Amino acid sequence: MEINAVPPLHQEDNPTGCCPRFHPEDWEGVELEFRDKLFARATVHSAMHIPLDMGKVFTRVNTRMQDAGAFDADDFIVVSRELSAWKSEHLFACTTALTGEEMTRLSGKFVTKVFEGPFSQAQSWHETMKAMAHSHGRDDGEVWFYYTTCPKCAKTYGKNYVVGLAEV
Repeated sequence: MEINAVPPLHQEDNPTGCCPRFHPEDWEGVELEFRDKLFARATVHSAMHIPLDMGKVFTRVNTRMQDAGAFDADDFIVVSRELSAWKSEHLFACTTALTGEEMTRLSGKFVTKVFEGPFSQAQSWHETMKAMAHSHGRDDGEVWFYYTTCPKCAKTYGKNYVVGLAEV
């Protein structure tokens, strides 16, 4: 895979008009490498790991991305991680900096694993990803998750796919 590239999202396979149907075969066991990849950084408040304002935050960032022309459907990913039981961090891949949003860059090599199931399994998925990082000799690697569809689209498609990214 090319540096700073992600697998395709199949925008043409989008019967909901919201989130495209996810194709897990494109994401399973992929090695990603980011070098100073540009992201808008946003945080979401949580209560014991349950997001409280995710919809509002994601809508704000996505609107700013669309308005700025910073959204590339062929190279888009939002990676997420919990900072605590009360806060999570989300990085939105951008083609240009956004006014009014904190911008950051991400570098590293990552391996992916596709999971399917409810958010309640996230702790188990996190442990699996930490074990993957360890098997690659990286005990301190970050773990991120890419939630491939919104809850409404996951319900429509009958699958809730989540991609784990372990830094290796």
